[in-house]
Amino acid sequence: MQIGCGGFLFKRARIAAKSAGRRSTFARRILTALLAVGLLSAVAGSVTAGDPLLAYGARIVGDDARTRIVIDFDREPRFSVHYIANPERIVIDLPATAFGFPAKDLAARGLFKDIRYGKMDEESARIVLTTAGPVKLALAKVQADEAGKGHRLVLDAEMIDKQAFSELVKTQSWSDRASTDQADAAQTTSAIPAPEKAAPGDFVIAVDAGHGGIDTGAIGVDTKTEEKQVTLAFAKALTERLNKEPGIKAFLTREDDEFLSLSQRVLIARQNHAGLFISLHADTLKQKDIRGATVYTISDKASDKLAADLAERENLSDQIAGKETVAEPPEVADILLDLTRRETQAFSISLAESVLNSFKDQVGTINNPHRHAGFRVLQAPDVPSILLELGFLSNADDEKLLLDETWRGKIVGLLTDAVKRYRAAVIANGG
Repeated sequence: MQIGCGGFLFKRARIAAKSAGRRSTFARRILTALLAVGLLSAVAGSVTAGDPLLAYGARIVGDDARTRIVIDFDREPRFSVHYIANPERIVIDLPATAFGFPAKDLAARGLFKDIRYGKMDEESARIVLTTAGPVKLALAKVQADEAGKGHRLVLDAEMIDKQAFSELVKTQSWSDRASTDQADAAQTTSAIPAPEKAAPGDFVIAVDAGHGGIDTGAIGVDTKTEEKQVTLAFAKALTERLNKEPGIKAFLTREDDEFLSLSQRVLIARQNHAGLFISLHADTLKQKDIRGATVYTISDKASDKLAADLAERENLSDQIAGKETVAEPPEVADILLDLTRRETQAFSISLAESVLNSFKDQVGTINNPHRHAGFRVLQAPDVPSILLELGFLSNADDEKLLLDETWRGKIVGLLTDAVKRYRAAVIANGG
């Protein structure tokens, strides 16, 4: 009877940890209780092989010379370690894992200036440790709890010089992972459900919710809401609204809290023969008084410093997840630019203008609301694409609107009108 009760509580804790509030104190209290009565090892046998690991506790100690991280798991985790330069990061890859401890328990300190963790896809998770300088793991091992209450991952980091770190990066093997972004994209996108098949003549639109998974994006100034949640809510609402229009078929690049690289997002749009790509974001700025929507299109040269800075931050998304950017061969890029990109850019600009016409006198925008820069997520050479900043989470007034369901519905309606006008113009011109 005791084991049955423990199994029930353990299941409750796992569900709580996997939910939107997966770092809730509820999961931690339940697991602490299980540990206290010695039930964790008893119920571990009831966990099936397909269940994610549960990371139920974490702690970090140390200084700027040596720092230790300890993470408690319900059972033994497999893991791999890799090093990435510019900036220096340590990447810990894990099987599917639900993180059930409070974020403050693994707040960056010592040798680490930023720590992020989250799922990559249904089968894997990742911890990314951004360091204050060249660092290596002097110790990285899994230990069984002395009382048989699960396992712990112990990571001991220490300072090294730049040359030693460069050697680590150069000599490591990534053979257990995809060797290029393209191979990685193929693996991930094969698991993403394809949208319902479009009918002949349907206008297909890819709606891209910016950020996701380990890449949280911006954080709200008041509510601390993560950008990835805001963009997914808008993307789902826009997709649903567009699909009510005859002759239009919209689909999401991501349907839940999942990390997708920038190149994967582009690939998904192209694989599904999208005629438009709309990427939704809600960034932050140092200037808290700036607010309003902005529409961006791609360009080799940024229109202004704000656009350049934003593109630089958005293009770091892959690096946050520990992915190296693989550039296209120059000769391929030249061909794409010469044959298709100019025409696609013209269509992208037309879409941007249609969106801003819809917003006029209805939605606040920043000064010069159509801007351009080198956004990697807009790089599809044959798919007209825009990046829409819905507002700024760094501005308290914008943040309130971004979280307001009524305002979301208004934006979705105006965007749908813009898409319909764009489509009508394309058809009128023989497109």
